[in-house]
Amino acid sequence: MSLPIAIQVYSVRDKASQDLKGTLAELKAMGYDGVEFAGLYNHSAAEVKAMCEEIGLVPLSAHTNLGDIRANMEGLVATYAEIGVKYMALAWASPDDRPGGANWDKSREDIAAMCKECAKHGITFLYHNHDFEFEKIDGKYLLDILYETIPELGTELDTCWVRVGGENPADYILKYTGRAPVVHLKDFVGKRGENMYELIGDSTAKADTDGAFGLRYVGEGVQDFPAIISAAEKAGCSWLIVEQDSPSPDKTSMECARLSREYLKSIGY
Repeated sequence: MSLPIAIQVYSVRDKASQDLKGTLAELKAMGYDGVEFAGLYNHSAAEVKAMCEEIGLVPLSAHTNLGDIRANMEGLVATYAEIGVKYMALAWASPDDRPGGANWDKSREDIAAMCKECAKHGITFLYHNHDFEFEKIDGKYLLDILYETIPELGTELDTCWVRVGGENPADYILKYTGRAPVVHLKDFVGKRGENMYELIGDSTAKADTDGAFGLRYVGEGVQDFPAIISAAEKAGCSWLIVEQDSPSPDKTSMECARLSREYLKSIGY
């Protein structure tokens, strides 16, 4: 049986911010089984839960950040527990909040506390990487230090950023066998470029001028998804999540979502 496919709603945030229910219905019609949220677009937890139930999508997971965790951890987890998510993930950590950073000791405590708070509601807390966690301290990647230091933290490996960081995504998924319930499927072309973080929605990032790096819908870029998915199955993954932070050239976000889903269907998913 093939793994179910979800999509990170951030991928189609331009549409979701205008009409969340209509967007979710379109995603379901494309063949997506579930969704991962990154905010609720001014809707209550009850409203989002009802939308997903009516449409037939699994509200699988949600991204959050350390600012929201520190502001109201219990309320944040309770909101997503009401929706019914199985996973929450820390989407991003600033340089100060990463291993070796000035605020790492506090961040480590906050992440561990979030793991415990999530567990009270039957939710597993995960970490969603980018490429910058593949810098090293004393020969170890920051990402590995993070997981070694907080053993209760699960992985949400983003396969694009694993490869940009210099590792083979399939191998890295297998490294975390039993700890990788969900994997992000993300495609790209090119190599590291100054525009990378602008493409994922960081307004402070500086764009380059040569287009050295670009995000693409799943199957359009350089990733070996059959190998990645095979590794995810072997590693005990339960779900695959499509994410594309900015659309491919000359495509809308929803067109990219459809093309990603069609590609995965073409290889048996």
